[in-house]
Amino acid sequence: MTQEKNIDLEEKKHDKNKRVLYSVKDIPPWHLTLILGFQSFLTCLGGTFSYPLIIQSSLCLSTDDVGLAQIIGTTIFVSGLSTLIQTIFGIRLPIVQSCSFAFVTPVISLLALSRWSDCPFNDKSLNQTLLPEIGGAVHRELWQSRVREVNGAIMLASIFQVVIGLSGVLGLMMNFIGPLTVAPTIAMIGLSIFEVAYHKSENQWWIAIMTVALIVIFSQYLRNISIPCVGYTKGSGFSKTTIPIFNLFPVLFAIVSAWVICVILTVTGALSDDPMGWGYAARTDTKLKVLDEADWFRFPYPGQWGTPTISLAGVFGMLAGVFASMIESVGDYYACARLAGAPPPPGSAISRGIGTEGLACIIGGAIGSPGGTTSYSENIGAIGITKVGSRVVIQVGAVIMIILGCFTKFGALFVTLPDPIVGGMFIVMFGMVTGVGISNLQFVDLNSSRNLLVVGLPMVFALCLPKWLETHQSAINTGSEIADQILTVLFGTSMFVAGALAFFLDNTIPGTLEERGLLKWKQKVQGADTDDSSDLSIYDIPLIQKYLNSMTWPKYVPFLPNFTGDKVGSGGGCCGRRKSANITDAEIYVNNGFTDIEGGQKETNGKLNEKSETIM
Repeated sequence: MTQEKNIDLEEKKHDKNKRVLYSVKDIPPWHLTLILGFQSFLTCLGGTFSYPLIIQSSLCLSTDDVGLAQIIGTTIFVSGLSTLIQTIFGIRLPIVQSCSFAFVTPVISLLALSRWSDCPFNDKSLNQTLLPEIGGAVHRELWQSRVREVNGAIMLASIFQVVIGLSGVLGLMMNFIGPLTVAPTIAMIGLSIFEVAYHKSENQWWIAIMTVALIVIFSQYLRNISIPCVGYTKGSGFSKTTIPIFNLFPVLFAIVSAWVICVILTVTGALSDDPMGWGYAARTDTKLKVLDEADWFRFPYPGQWGTPTISLAGVFGMLAGVFASMIESVGDYYACARLAGAPPPPGSAISRGIGTEGLACIIGGAIGSPGGTTSYSENIGAIGITKVGSRVVIQVGAVIMIILGCFTKFGALFVTLPDPIVGGMFIVMFGMVTGVGISNLQFVDLNSSRNLLVVGLPMVFALCLPKWLETHQSAINTGSEIADQILTVLFGTSMFVAGALAFFLDNTIPGTLEERGLLKWKQKVQGADTDDSSDLSIYDIPLIQKYLNSMTWPKYVPFLPNFTGDKVGSGGGCCGRRKSANITDAEIYVNNGFTDIEGGQKETNGKLNEKSETIM
């Protein structure tokens, strides 16, 4: 029996290795590593540069295109740095870190406080000619002070993520959070910021609709169409192959196509040249001066906008974003390991990954990024398509991001993107975010009036309460200014309102485990690959692992590879080195052909494994 079991385990390992051309530890030829590293950067580019565009108005940037280019460069730089830290010291899987949309609503709610909402450049009733020069010292201090407030809030809130991650208590918390809590929480990320897409699109709806149509065509109708090219495989060398290019870069292709069409319409005079005319915002020649004014090279450094400021209101608001990003990341870790041909990450690696994400957010906040970073699921889907799960490839991509983030003119290139194109992109991305939240309901009984109440009431209430607080901030009056600000930010954050109310209802209203969808959840966990023979050394910490193996105390530290403990979700604090941690709802929708909350669509499991063995 033992011999048969060993043979079976060897066959499983062989089948797992066949899933990828290059596994986590493999290093492809240098030229392929560069190409694939650049591809990993392009895959996350859409979500990375779009984040600053979403909060541009809240930051009081107005038309300071140079300042916006500097912020975009900073976010790209921080994303690369966070990816490098995560792949070296964190989860150690080939996973990219990028700006998370989970921080958008907390940032907007924080900057909606009376202290920050008074931005004269957003008030159209004022005579703009009497205001300080846009891009001048006075105006730059206006938006930089807001960035500093966001930085401080993210840094302090991320300490919570570090503690939760490194202590290994995430599993205990997940025992009380199910699909009925996560569904409205994630859905509200997209629904609560729809006005940003509306304002970007309103000046030329036809261009916005065209952008939406192009994204849908490339990502859905053309996703199975492959382009012939030259590929490389181990053993056979260079050969003719195909690449599902539209499945890899649907958003990028749509943006470039819409951009080219706008250039043609601008040159031919089809778009109005009157700044007050409808369609002027779609012209491609209105922001070209930023390419001349932006510096060629600018290194993002800690405190570049000044010393981050801290307010309790901001910190409490950011905690909602931090918690949502943690849930998302846990699922991404499992999906990445599966597609990269790696064993399921042990609890110690998950704890270290979550803690490292928090540390990266602290570093990013110190450098000046206006958003926290989290695992970027779009790149995980790319691993399934290219069948390249090499950690070195992602690290090279991270270095490319760091380098390009220092070239301000690269960020300025995205500033010139016409607003209607950005609006169309936002419509699709926010729609996909909402869809991700709703997809969690596939595990619950939707014929139950209990479940319909638990899901529907929080979502509607989360739309009503923050909207009312926008015009009635003085309604909350506890006698303490600090308490008033904290409650205003929390109740003004739709994601928090929906999540908190859904959590309360789901855990207090009587309901069976099957009705709540928790049984299917547990079945998914039991179906996980927990093969003890897998090579878990890929999760070892470099340089110091030999030292850790020679000591006894590391087995008591939850985030070290030597740790032995309970499984996540079983009531313990963490899971052992050779145990599979509990798979959250995020993992479930990742496994079933998912859409990550940054808006990119992927296919996993069987569909990706049926793709041809291509790496380009």
